[in-house]
Amino acid sequence: MERPYRMRINAEDEQYLRQAAALINSQADSYAKMYAYNDRQDLLAMVALTQITQFLKMQTTQRFEDTGLEDRLTEINRLLDSVD
Repeated sequence: MERPYRMRINAEDEQYLRQAAALINSQADSYAKMYAYNDRQDLLAMVALTQITQFLKMQTTQRFEDTGLEDRLTEINRLLDSVD
């Protein structure tokens, strides 16, 4: 955004934090072109809501895929045990 934020982070996380900041800025700029807003905080709130919604969707999908994988592995183990 337009102002710097001081944060203490691990050195190995810096590249991810910079990438995240760039993505947030990019998405906020896109929203600024599409929607009316009072100040930059409105755009940040929209970005946060959008990103958390996508995160929750991915989390649900991941749980579903993990369950499917677990079921398949259980079946494979059952088949391998029946060979003995």
